[in-house]
This record gives sequence, C-alpha cells and structure tokens, in this order.
Amino acid sequence: MFGWDRLRVFAAVADHGSIAAAAAALHVTSPAVSQQIKKLEREAGCALVVREGRGIRLTPAGHIAAQAARAVDRTIATAEAEVATLRGQAVGPLRIGALNSSVGPLVGPALRLLARRHPRLVPSAWTGEAVDLIPKLETRDLDVVLVESWSTMPARLPPKITVRPLVTHEVALAVQPGHHLAGPDPVPLTRIDGEVWTACRPGTDNHDAQIQTMRRHGIEPDVRYVVDDFLTQMTLVAAGLAVTLVPRDAVESFPGVELVPVAPALTRTIGVATRQGDLPPAPSAMVDALFEVVLGEGNSRAATPEPSRSSRR
Repeated sequence: MFGWDRLRVFAAVADHGSIAAAAAALHVTSPAVSQQIKKLEREAGCALVVREGRGIRLTPAGHIAAQAARAVDRTIATAEAEVATLRGQAVGPLRIGALNSSVGPLVGPALRLLARRHPRLVPSAWTGEAVDLIPKLETRDLDVVLVESWSTMPARLPPKITVRPLVTHEVALAVQPGHHLAGPDPVPLTRIDGEVWTACRPGTDNHDAQIQTMRRHGIEPDVRYVVDDFLTQMTLVAAGLAVTLVPRDAVESFPGVELVPVAPALTRTIGVATRQGDLPPAPSAMVDALFEVVLGEGNSRAATPEPSRSSRR
C-alpha cells in the first residue's frame, strides 16, 4: 500500500525533474528523497524513475503514480481548506498564480504580510500568463491568480471566475532614447508604423493586447522578437532592435529605454481572480493582503477595496 508521505515526495520529484530540486522544495536532504523513492518502488514492485544525468525521467508506471499523487494532493489541500473554513483560520496550502511583472511589487510584499499574520499558511507561487494559470484555478490546482486587463483588450475569463481589480497603470511606447518617436508628448498610435516589434507569444493576453491595439489603428506590427517577459523585451528595446507597448509600472527606469505616452491613452489593470462564492480563509487572507499592499503604497490609481467575502464567522 502506498504511503502518502512517499507519494508526496514522488510528486515533488516528478514536478521538479530531479531529486535535488525536489529536496530543496521539500526542505529535506537529497538522500532522504532517494530513500523515499526506493521505498515507493518496492511498494509498487517496479521502477518508477530512470536517472538521466542530474535529472530523472518517469517510467510509464511513474507517470501513473505521479498523476495519482497529484490527485491525492489536491484532495488533501481541499480538505484542509474546508476544515480551516469551519475553524475560520487561514492555515495550510495557499497556491498562487502570478504574472511575472506582479511578483516584485505585489505578490512578494503580500506574502511578507501573510508570513507575519498567518504563520501556519504554506504559500507557493507559479508565474505565467492567464491563459495558462486560469485553467489551474478552475481545476483547484491554484487558489488565487493575478491577471491583467488592458483598456483595449479586457481579460477573457470563464463565467465561474471572479476578478477584483487591484491597480491600474499607464501603458506606454518603449523606445530607445533618441528614437524619432521619443519625447514627452503623446505619440498617436497611427504614427507607430514601419517599426520592428518585440511582443509576447501568440495566444497570451499580452500579445493580443499589444498587437490588436495596433491593428485597431490600422497598423500591422512587424513582430520579429517573441518574448514573454517585459523586462527581457526591454533589453531588445535598449539595444535599438525593437519597440513595443508596455505597462509603465512593469519596466519603469529600465536603463536605455524611454517610455513615451501614447494617444489615445492606454491602461493596464491588474486584478486578483478567484473562484466564485465565499472564499476560504487562506485565499481570502491573500486577497486582503494584496489590497493592503496596493493601498499602503499610496497608489492614486489603486482600485477601491472590495470585501473578500470570506466565509469566516
């Protein structure tokens, strides 16, 4: 019979791709992880992993075991959250999905608040795009997801997902200083023609916002550099290789980049997405912490706080 502790360790090995990485994530030693895998293989009666260099590859039986381990993990996390809801305490796992550009200014400070106020919470975070993270929110693999919505391209979300707006920032044109479009005055979007672009990968909200915004103004961007991360896009802009539309707050003060206002004005709003209904204590605490971070910065463009509707009594 498989033991849950060994399944949990095996799930970490499968997710991280190596024994060393799994050990680091679980805060145990590599030999301890190896021992648990060997015991699980004895219980299974077959090999579950094959060592390849510094990593591992799952055998067919290993894939089955990993899938089962993840399902058990979700069930236990749900049970812990439901029991915590009855007690009104923010404890146990808190799984967060976040935009790359939101980790530093929002997620990090919110997690520091949670660590002080709810020491029994066990947060973890994954970065990515809404197109990848929202399905995990629907399947309960994530509890909270930070999403973005541009004024020209509202976020497309499933009907059972609720979004609370957090903060809104200007979207600007990023160019190299000395570029013919650089300067303090707003640049009409119709003038941004004949430029080489860097943009996020097709299918992501950022790509649609960047490209569809220009198409609505009769411009077909010449995208030669597909890069998901705004900061990496700025390295191309600073080198004079490309231009792009970017939220000002995500790249402010990047060396060698000038941010030019555009006309008509564009904005990006970051919001926190959860499943509909009253929130369990853990995600409710995260939502409250995010609003406190935004309002604590004195941000004049912060959204009006909305109650997190925790089921705490």
